[in-house]
Amino acid sequence: MLSRLLDIYAELWVRPDSPWAAHEADCLERMRSFLASSPEVYLRSHPPGHFTGSALVCDPQLSRVALTHHRKLDKWLQFGGHADGDENLARVALREAEEESGLPRLRYLDFEEALGCPHHPVPFDLDIHQIPARAADPAHLHYDVRFLVLSETQDLQINEESHQLGWFTLAEARQKTQEESMLRQFQKLELLHRTLHKK
Repeated sequence: MLSRLLDIYAELWVRPDSPWAAHEADCLERMRSFLASSPEVYLRSHPPGHFTGSALVCDPQLSRVALTHHRKLDKWLQFGGHADGDENLARVALREAEEESGLPRLRYLDFEEALGCPHHPVPFDLDIHQIPARAADPAHLHYDVRFLVLSETQDLQINEESHQLGWFTLAEARQKTQEESMLRQFQKLELLHRTLHKK
């Protein structure tokens, strides 16, 4: 399942003229290699790291994003979390977004409408980043597969995983974080927004 999603992602996002071409190619190569390395790559107990699923939650107009000020990492981020053995990372991303945001009835962006990609759902971004050691957990890597998710409502409900939740325009979101992976997602969202509004 994930192997096929990575192939589709390559067709959609890895283009020579893309500002993210080098990043995308590197992530794809490393994720494919990691996926083939062990049957335990979806488990958080796997020492080198594990796959995770994340969701950038947006309004239907793709003009605002919902972010969490993550309690453990102390950063403004998209919603997401561990797969815990679930190989369907799209399902993981949606579940984590609903649990962490309190938003009901989230849905994936239809990439066939947006970019002519007939597969659904399609990853929106890939990122590999290190999680620092904490208590009994050694430092390890998260191989994060991210999806774009839409919400019709704005009523965020905070839980114990967050210091704060909020809806932000992209300009406001850029004031909250300078994380490269977050800025890349904001750029991609702007690209999709322009593409949809040309139609």
